[in-house]
Amino acid sequence: MLLIIGFVVVIASVLGGYVMSHGHLAALWQPYELVIIGGAALGAFIAANPMKTVKAVLSSIPHLLKGAKYKREDFVDILSMVYDVLSKMRKEGLIAVEADIEKPDSSPLFAKYPKVQADTHLMEFTTDCLRLIVAGSMNPHELEQLLDIELETHQKEAAEPAHAVQTLSDGLPGFGIVAAVLGIVITMGSLDGGDTAAIGAHVGAALVGTFLGILLAYGFASPLAAAMAHHAHEEGKAFEIVKMAFVCSVRGYPPTISVEFARKLLFSDVRPSFADLETHLRGQRKAA
Repeated sequence: MLLIIGFVVVIASVLGGYVMSHGHLAALWQPYELVIIGGAALGAFIAANPMKTVKAVLSSIPHLLKGAKYKREDFVDILSMVYDVLSKMRKEGLIAVEADIEKPDSSPLFAKYPKVQADTHLMEFTTDCLRLIVAGSMNPHELEQLLDIELETHQKEAAEPAHAVQTLSDGLPGFGIVAAVLGIVITMGSLDGGDTAAIGAHVGAALVGTFLGILLAYGFASPLAAAMAHHAHEEGKAFEIVKMAFVCSVRGYPPTISVEFARKLLFSDVRPSFADLETHLRGQRKAA
């Protein structure tokens, strides 16, 4: 929603200021300039990125409009799920979660958290971590190093759409200049026998190309890339807290302390307080 509000403010400010300074909106309507800039930018974008990134960019935009993937209550569920897993391993032994790891879709342990269970990537990361722990062949330092490598790879992949859109943004002013130069070429061709009004209209149309290239770059594409980067970074927090809790558990900390370490990683706007999380976990224990 904030993305749409921001774009509306950009359009209203630019066009409103233009009209207030006695500009005519009709003069800005240059569809051929948009065809040149938009078509060239789209072609360059497709040429520069693999199909996986192109699809990722297209799928990221609806997610941005929906807002953050994980909200405060979702992080509470993730922390609670991790606590349940660690508590079960501590009470019943590592082998007790083997069936949950192999079939997470039908696991009663994970079924208490349907939204987390439905997140394929997060569940895959969680079960992979648990397999390493159950195997018992890695010390805490080795486990943390391996999980850091996996998280780094995940973050790089998640950041690809933002990087692609930012590269597109960097090129849009140049495509605006291309459109402007072509407009000047047309203007030069109309000098012979053309009147002043017609020449002025051609020059104005050419300048609109430069205007559109800069506006699309800094008013739309660059903010869109920044929003994608923020979204990817916030989404990565879910993986980081799972990793932190499991690493702390392998180091010998009890489930409550391991979850507390993980909670500290969350940003303040989505981080539950210690008391709130403890109350939630106590309620879960009573329900069980």
